Amino acid sequence: MRNVAIVGTGHTKFGVRTDVNLQELAWEAIRQALEEANLEQKDIQYFVVGNVGSWSAEELPAVVIGEYSDLVPKGTMRVEAACATGSAALRDAYLAIKSGEVDIALAVGVEQMHQSPNPQVVELIGRAGDYFWEFENFGLTFPGYYALYASAYMAKYGAKEEDLGKIAIKNHYYGARNPYAQFQKEITMEEYLKSKPVAYPLKLLDSSPITDGAAAVVLASEEVAKELTDSPVWIVSQGVASGTANLSKRSDFTHIDAAEIAAKEAYKRAKIEFENAWKYFDVAEVHDCFTIAEIMAYEDLGFAKRGEGYLLAREKQTYIGGKVPVNVDGGLKSKGHPIGATGISMAVSITRQLLDRAPKGTQADIKNGMGLTHNVGGTGHYAYVTIFSTRRPSS
Repeated sequence: MRNVAIVGTGHTKFGVRTDVNLQELAWEAIRQALEEANLEQKDIQYFVVGNVGSWSAEELPAVVIGEYSDLVPKGTMRVEAACATGSAALRDAYLAIKSGEVDIALAVGVEQMHQSPNPQVVELIGRAGDYFWEFENFGLTFPGYYALYASAYMAKYGAKEEDLGKIAIKNHYYGARNPYAQFQKEITMEEYLKSKPVAYPLKLLDSSPITDGAAAVVLASEEVAKELTDSPVWIVSQGVASGTANLSKRSDFTHIDAAEIAAKEAYKRAKIEFENAWKYFDVAEVHDCFTIAEIMAYEDLGFAKRGEGYLLAREKQTYIGGKVPVNVDGGLKSKGHPIGATGISMAVSITRQLLDRAPKGTQADIKNGMGLTHNVGGTGHYAYVTIFSTRRPSS
């Protein structure tokens, strides 16, 4: 099995992107990634498109994007793993190279959620679980799902609303400094506490937005990467896991089992100790679709002991200069959450962080040359944890 590196990245502005169609939006990111890698479309041997797309017009986004971006007739696939779709696309391209099938592959994630009215989008997202038992009979939507986790966590461990607010404030602080972010505005604790309730205890400012956007990465085998760049970012390992569709079959609502399993799988391959994982990483991107999700991620990744993740937020240990900087591009909360693009966006952010190319005011101090992404689909229905490094991994 071969080593695989990221050699090019692309990222669009996130937000309401009805100024373009889906394929034009994807091409914005693809073009940047190709230019950064100093490659042309003809050099791409395989491309993967991450797109959920139930709210947008194109039934076959991979071939539509391939035609528009002049990638046809290269092989392609459209993948979907709910909110972890981007990481699923990354994985498919990564494995295509690692297995020796191709030497250069492209992974692009794209979503244009504003092609449908917001209430319809909320309903479609709410169906992402066990449709009959949760959505059809009880009307649960995603704020409701995560409110169950927030209520259980707060009751068991004593976390406060203000602790959730600390996550929102941090992520808006960094989002205000990220030119790609949907919300480029800081918020205060007073604004957070006064924001409209969505599903107790979650409020509007606990919630990630409906977003349009695209992100892309070009991957290459070790032999090709060395020819293209003197600063590749290697994919060291990736852990993948899944959870039950029906939440009633889960025994605990204070953490995401699949995320912990995926993290331990990735750590085992990278020879990282779970209990001291934070010491290995200069920066991390985690799936903060709601503020409680980021707190649970700290624990599922081993950055904090079980029941102590909220203390990292309370003590500001996940700001730059703290124990481990997390979501310093604004996260899903402020940067935005175009579902099919989020996992690739995380990979772009970590790659640029490790190369000291993050926007001013968001650059972490890179000492170990290692970063991590944690991307959850649904309410822990899918989980992908990916480890990146500037150091070549052992074969």
